[in-house]
Amino acid sequence: MLELQAVTAGYGPAEVLHQVTLQVNQGEVVSLLGANAAGKTTTMKTIFGLVPTRGGQILFEGQRIDKLQPDQIIARGLALVPEGRRVFSRMSVRENLEMGAYMQNDRTVITQGIDLVYDLFPRLRERDKQLAGTMSGGEQQMLAIGRALVARPRLICMDEPSLGLSPLLVQLVFDTIQKIRKEGVTVLLVEQNAFMALNIADRGYVLQTGRIILNDTAQKLLVNDTVRAAYLGG
Repeated sequence: MLELQAVTAGYGPAEVLHQVTLQVNQGEVVSLLGANAAGKTTTMKTIFGLVPTRGGQILFEGQRIDKLQPDQIIARGLALVPEGRRVFSRMSVRENLEMGAYMQNDRTVITQGIDLVYDLFPRLRERDKQLAGTMSGGEQQMLAIGRALVARPRLICMDEPSLGLSPLLVQLVFDTIQKIRKEGVTVLLVEQNAFMALNIADRGYVLQTGRIILNDTAQKLLVNDTVRAAYLGG
């Protein structure tokens, strides 16, 4: 469904990604693991056209997207949950969700999308008119995920969705990812919590200083000595 073929990218003179190759098949949850500054967020930004590729190509459903603008990429059926949530703090919950469907003109489709999110996150329904900036970090993370889902994407990319959350809310986030997959949405998950990520993933990749150094099934990565030493506490 999504394929990066020897992708090179970076900022200014600095090259961050070096020949990154990975793929995400329809219906999968795929985890991209790595330490801080490994290039995980840059990978996400490059997929969405926020960082231009310098080499290689990116395909979605067999069509190149690496030369498209971010809005054109989203229109193809991809959605991004950015690192740090990035909700619109002075807008209400509903207004934030409507922003997720800004490219959709059919009000019925938008309403159905919001209802789907409220079914997934009943707490957001209770806070429909509340300003996003006044909510807890966990509630803002729910809103960030919901905002991406309103547009009914076929593939959703999540960048560190559990960052800064309590253990209880971390579990909620990962439970939600599994529910999203059951709804037929494919997931690419960037996450530092390797244990949780691999326990819900089908496959995983390990990124180190901008290079893929490992890729395998999630279950094999869980028992891989390198992964255990670096990300699972030995």
